[in-house]
Amino acid sequence: MSGETVEGVEVTHPDKVLLPAREGGDDLTKADLAHYWATIATTVLPHLAGRPLTLQRFPDGLDAGGFVQQDAGKRAPKGLHTVDTPRREHKGGDDVVHHPQVAEAADLVRLVQFGTVALHGWNAVAGSLEHPDRLIVDIDPADGADLAGIRDVARAVRAAVEGRGLVAFLQSTGSRGYHVVAPLDGSAGHDVVKEAAVEIADAVAADHPDELTTEVRKDARRGRTFLDVGRNAYGQTAVMPYSPRARPGGPTATPLDWDELSRVTPDQHDVRSIPRRLARKADPWAGLRDHARSLS
Repeated sequence: MSGETVEGVEVTHPDKVLLPAREGGDDLTKADLAHYWATIATTVLPHLAGRPLTLQRFPDGLDAGGFVQQDAGKRAPKGLHTVDTPRREHKGGDDVVHHPQVAEAADLVRLVQFGTVALHGWNAVAGSLEHPDRLIVDIDPADGADLAGIRDVARAVRAAVEGRGLVAFLQSTGSRGYHVVAPLDGSAGHDVVKEAAVEIADAVAADHPDELTTEVRKDARRGRTFLDVGRNAYGQTAVMPYSPRARPGGPTATPLDWDELSRVTPDQHDVRSIPRRLARKADPWAGLRDHARSLS
């Protein structure tokens, strides 16, 4: 089967299905994902620049199963940019992890050629790995949780974040919940940022103890929605803006304006709809860095 060139990168087996269709849609091939990233590259590159990435790879498609990969490894596509991160817990092998990173549009296509579906990234960037530039509260709904209630939780988290003097941004996860994200100025370390995230989540959960929890253990949640702040620790990752999720149809993590919260479901937008959305509407996170604040 002949290849297809996208952003100067040869995509072999372009017709290989990586994500099957969801109801009413079409299968997504390697070529589809490559063209998706190429189309929105100008929008997404600022969100990814310098971030160590962890990949969810499905070289033979979602139905064949996949795996998570942190180190780019020796088989990484030629030309793929990387960023080295020190291992805090040395368990043999290299003292660093050679994380993939996206420095140009071609890197996005290289990752598709690698069989990558989803991109998860650090809350810190190369050159400042010990100082996060984002705080994240991940709203993970309990089974059977009411969507209206989950939206109310997002609003409550926003209020708590803004009560700390930060600016809250919203993202649907492409799965079941939402992320509330606050840009930081990089003056605090991971431990301080996580402590602040814990305080925010604990305060929101304390106001609604029957519906919300910060318990990490699933058996301790007792059917309550989980406010997850674990993504704020060193080396932890969160799904990147506009990344497809490893689910049929390629639903995407989508930056939203707050006035869209009542209209947009967590998995509403996908690889097919995002280019149309960005053609008619500016990226809601385009000015995120302009609102970076200190935790002090």
